[in-house]
Amino acid sequence: MPPTSIAGNPVLFNENGDAPGRYEIYQYQIRNQTAEYKIIGQWTDQLDLNVRSMQWPGGVRQIPSSICSLPCQLGERKKVVKGIPCCWHCERCDGYQYQADTFTCKMCRFDLRPNVNHTGCVPIPIVKLEWSSPWAVIPVLIAVFGIMATVFVVVTFVRYNDTPIVKASGRELSYVLLTGIFLCYATTFLMISTPDVGICSLRRIFLGLGMSISYAALLTKTNRIYRIFEQGSMSVSAPKLISPTSQLVITFSLASVQLLGVCIWFGVDPSKAIIDYEDQRTSNPTMARGVLKCDISDLSLICLLGYSMLLMVTCTVYAIKTRGVPETFNEAKPIGFTMYTTCIIWLAFIPIFFGTSQSTEKMYIQTTTLTISVSLSASVSLGLLYMPKVYVVLFHPEQNVPKRTRSLKAVVTAATMSNKFNPKAGLRPNGEAKTELCESLETQNYPTKQTYISYSNHAI
Repeated sequence: MPPTSIAGNPVLFNENGDAPGRYEIYQYQIRNQTAEYKIIGQWTDQLDLNVRSMQWPGGVRQIPSSICSLPCQLGERKKVVKGIPCCWHCERCDGYQYQADTFTCKMCRFDLRPNVNHTGCVPIPIVKLEWSSPWAVIPVLIAVFGIMATVFVVVTFVRYNDTPIVKASGRELSYVLLTGIFLCYATTFLMISTPDVGICSLRRIFLGLGMSISYAALLTKTNRIYRIFEQGSMSVSAPKLISPTSQLVITFSLASVQLLGVCIWFGVDPSKAIIDYEDQRTSNPTMARGVLKCDISDLSLICLLGYSMLLMVTCTVYAIKTRGVPETFNEAKPIGFTMYTTCIIWLAFIPIFFGTSQSTEKMYIQTTTLTISVSLSASVSLGLLYMPKVYVVLFHPEQNVPKRTRSLKAVVTAATMSNKFNPKAGLRPNGEAKTELCESLETQNYPTKQTYISYSNHAI
């Protein structure tokens, strides 16, 4: 029989010669604002624990996990705690990062973005200006109505090609100007079409060409008016290069500078379509988009339109110089109003275009602004220069009759003096004075020696 202790318990030893342990397990608890140690179990040969009598912080009954760190979720990397290799913090792979392995986050390639769980990368969606977009619908409607109006004017002029008012408008330059106006409207469809090498090449050619042709024709007209009245006030002879053929040569020479510049641009930097991933690279990867567009920077675009702007400003200067010419004698005043309005349109275009360069809607705003500005410029020219003529031709044919002619010196002097002493004296019925100054050179043969040149033979 084994020996017993004073308490009467048997004294035992294990194979190592140690007495078996006997322990009581206490837990520090607070009950009714009173702190105490309460026995929640004991140990003899095995653990005997009363879980129901245990307490945990927050009053919860569930046993907490006895680990240093929980496993990380998808898209999170382990950041090991210094000095404690078995403990770590979970760090989210945010932004354009993805989880490369357990401990590393890496950036996605420039044309990719992380998936929902940030465990890999997926391609960034590609966007372009769609025909159904509100940003495209409005410019297209303006362009369609503009093209219809331009075709209507051309058909009217062709049908009444030999009438005095059509002749007085300078038929050759009028058809050139209407061609430029048509190209301005047609540019809208190129700007909205899906970019590729062909479309981008056509954009370079026609975006500035339509305006260059229009303003070259208007500049030729205003310059001719200015030279005629300057020469007429000093000499009985007509100025040089005022015939229709000369005017066409001057116009096409001015417009060819635009084509020459575009050809040089093609040689230095051929057209191509690119996908720009920076324009709409937002801080939120789910909103990132790649923009399919032509490789034309804002600076290149301004250079492309720069020559047209130069022609427009020069034409405006001549319109100001001829502002004193009586309005009943020629087209100086309508051209002047056209250029003033056009300048206002483009002055409004510049801050809108460059003010949105940092916007995520840049592609839509700039394309819409540009196409509407070009179309409005064409509409101003069409409305102020040709709609009044079409109205007279169609609804007041009694005013569309030939008038008597006088010499250049006599007509210019009469115009100047009548406007100086009696402004209303120039308001002659049926546009007689206007026709007198504006009928184009057609069939009259001039003698070898001539003292006066009839101004009625030269279109303004």
